[in-house]
Amino acid sequence: MKKFLMAAAAAGALLMSGAAAQAEAVKLQLKWVTQAQFAGYYVAQAKGFYKDAGLDVTIMPGGPDINPQQVLAGGGADVVVDWMPSALATREKGSPVVNIAQPFKRSGMMLTCRKDTGIATPADFKDKTLGVWFFGNEYPFMAWMAKLGYKTDGSAGGVKVLKQGFNVDPILQKQADCISTMTYNEYHQVLEAGVKAEDLVVFKYEDQGVATLEDGLYVLEDKLKDPAFVDTMAKFVKASMKGWDDARANPADAVKIVLENDASGSQTEGHQTTMIEEINKLTEGSDGSLDVAAADRTVQTLLSAGGEAPVITKKPEGAWSSVVTDKAKGM
Repeated sequence: MKKFLMAAAAAGALLMSGAAAQAEAVKLQLKWVTQAQFAGYYVAQAKGFYKDAGLDVTIMPGGPDINPQQVLAGGGADVVVDWMPSALATREKGSPVVNIAQPFKRSGMMLTCRKDTGIATPADFKDKTLGVWFFGNEYPFMAWMAKLGYKTDGSAGGVKVLKQGFNVDPILQKQADCISTMTYNEYHQVLEAGVKAEDLVVFKYEDQGVATLEDGLYVLEDKLKDPAFVDTMAKFVKASMKGWDDARANPADAVKIVLENDASGSQTEGHQTTMIEEINKLTEGSDGSLDVAAADRTVQTLLSAGGEAPVITKKPEGAWSSVVTDKAKGM
């Protein structure tokens, strides 16, 4: 009997190790640090959605010194989260990245200004100092300024661009009249710093007609020639969207999971609660499929930017594919 139990235990252990060995490894590189902006992926991992799909997913946080596209090109990740302007610029420069899914349907990007600067409309930007994120995040801003007819070199009649760090200090210290913010993050940091909402003016890129797609999923084009990779990515996207659905249904759970994964310990429950509320507005109604019309609008916005260093100079070919989301829908 003892020998039988030992044999059964050994067989069980072998089956478990075999199942673990069969799990398909996926490395996901995030665009930024661990926060509710990426809640869907953390929820999918914590609640076993990836495991149920036969996946072993490693989620790698980003940061100011991490470029998702460089990580992807260097083989450090299988799939990355990035904004489409950055991905299209990367593709035109020779790295064949492709959008395979678009969890975010809407843009959260804004320009937030102090009312006491006299800014009430975009016409008031003339000769003002505007804080702008770079590292690929400046592209929508440059397109907007080109649409308005403003030069961004600091010359008279244009705007002065302040290279903004990933904080809200320039508006708090009055180094800039306006700063770049996201609806779900920096705007609320300004409020948390003591500035009242009624003392601010916000301009959403969506309302200005220059919104570009954010937080899509990107892979290297050659990888899509492998049916096994497409199958793995389809499982990943389907499980990830289940995570996003769960984050909308159970935002308090999502916040708890994000905080548990924040190795830095820098995030707070209050800020992440506000963030998930705003993030859920951006993912609502998405099944992960890319809206091609929205992608085309992103391209047109970028092409209209012009300038000495245009984001892209021609309409891209093959920059997005529905092969993964089409397969995911059939699972």
